[in-house]
Amino acid sequence: MSTAPGPRITTLANGLRVITEDMPAFETASVGMWVDAGARSETSSLNGISHLLEHMAFKGTERRSARDIAEEIEAVGGHLNAYTSREQTAYFARVLKDDLALAVDLLADILQHAAFDSDELERERAVVIQEIGQAHDTPDDIIFDHFQATAYPAQPLGRPVLGTADGVAALTREALAGYMSHHYQADRMVLSGSGRIDHEALVALAEDMFVALGSNTAPDFDGASYIGGDFRDDRDLEQAHVVLGLDGVAYDDDDYYVVQVLSTVLGGGMSSRLFQEVREKRGLAYAVYSFSASYVDGGLFGVYAGTGPGSCAELMTVVCDELDKVADSVTEGEVARARAQLKSGLLMSLESSSARCEQLARQLLIFGRHIPTAEIVERIDGVDAARITGVQQRLLGGAKPSLAAIGPVASLPDFAAIAGRFG
Repeated sequence: MSTAPGPRITTLANGLRVITEDMPAFETASVGMWVDAGARSETSSLNGISHLLEHMAFKGTERRSARDIAEEIEAVGGHLNAYTSREQTAYFARVLKDDLALAVDLLADILQHAAFDSDELERERAVVIQEIGQAHDTPDDIIFDHFQATAYPAQPLGRPVLGTADGVAALTREALAGYMSHHYQADRMVLSGSGRIDHEALVALAEDMFVALGSNTAPDFDGASYIGGDFRDDRDLEQAHVVLGLDGVAYDDDDYYVVQVLSTVLGGGMSSRLFQEVREKRGLAYAVYSFSASYVDGGLFGVYAGTGPGSCAELMTVVCDELDKVADSVTEGEVARARAQLKSGLLMSLESSSARCEQLARQLLIFGRHIPTAEIVERIDGVDAARITGVQQRLLGGAKPSLAAIGPVASLPDFAAIAGRFG
């Protein structure tokens, strides 16, 4: 049986990297541009500009109106979208294989020739401020912004991706154009394609269409400095939303996949310890899970749960107990089950051309290379109970925890008592 070749990478003269993976059985192509700039690239006065810029890129260029952009992609049945994270901004499309040139043309246009029309800016600014308001009205969403700010106070990595309403209201057209000119540089961008796609064809399109990009700028942001602490917002809500977390690991840390397996053992599914103890045995929460978030120079490991008024103390005791005892009681069976969950999630996601397109781009931006799936699977398979014990001791023996809570939190224990469970 013949198989398609692996990903191919070409670096253009201006520094733009193009990576593709052909999936011959597909009739569609996913293509996108990933930019090595996100919320942590912003100064305090520009907080939220990465996200506002992502919105404004679709609001018209020198030769297309916002409506033109929407109509052209939908006229071929395609989809065009974007997102902003703390370290990256992405713009991507999915189209039928014969419409790849149109998708690349649209991406090239919005990323090099955005008009930043004043009227469009005022309208989109209002939309983003509404988005910020909606997030503040969604406690299981905004709780993570408070958690991030508690872990990384007074630094870019702790600021909200959306920014604040007052901050977004103050962002000018000149600030948007200047930020885009400074950060959207060819050598900080990756054009990624997957699905039914020809590498040489995409390279030729990139060489023809991304000629306006500058180059030779290094990423500039403050390094991550985990601090930790306590945040509580006593609101009149039906539930208390709580996130308890610890200093985690960076993408390139030797323990990266160990922490992923630990998170799955603790709270990664219905068989996980937290789900069984918090929800199934005690009925303390409808939603409870653990997570690991990594950055290029740091990370966070934590647990989220929502519980009823008066149950915060019991919930916190159970969560701390489960975090504490996993080092001594984790079994090889639990670890094997967690490894299987991670591997199946990875392999299933790669059956999507959009997911594979994103993975290729992120690997190139973060690691400077494509990481074969077999290598990832091998690293997951290398995690055993002993390594789980070691990484648990590393996480719990570090800096003080970060706690964020919103809702009826009067029964939540004193932070000193919670912090005393760690270290």
